[in-house]
Amino acid sequence: MGIAAFNTGVSALTANTRALDVAAHNVANASTKGFQPQQANFRESQPAGNGVSLSTSAQALSAADSSAPSGTNLAREASNALVYKAQFNAAAAVVKTADSTLGTLIDTKA
Repeated sequence: MGIAAFNTGVSALTANTRALDVAAHNVANASTKGFQPQQANFRESQPAGNGVSLSTSAQALSAADSSAPSGTNLAREASNALVYKAQFNAAAAVVKTADSTLGTLIDTKA
């Protein structure tokens, strides 16, 4: 475990923070008529092993007019937020472990 693990952990922290932002945005606009909620999609950064990134895309509503109710599913947003939080905590553990390992390697060489 080294710098690559540290970088992967940091990029996962960033991606999960952005995903939580998307979920919060969707919940905040749940009562806005015609609002199209965004969906967070995680993907591995290229080249492989460089971390995790997030793309967002708006979900299509069945009705195209702005008087249609929001397409936000609050139950799905709540469960997504819990998943993003758990993933954030796991990524934080990776960063902490990588930091500890790198510190030990530096202490050993010094």
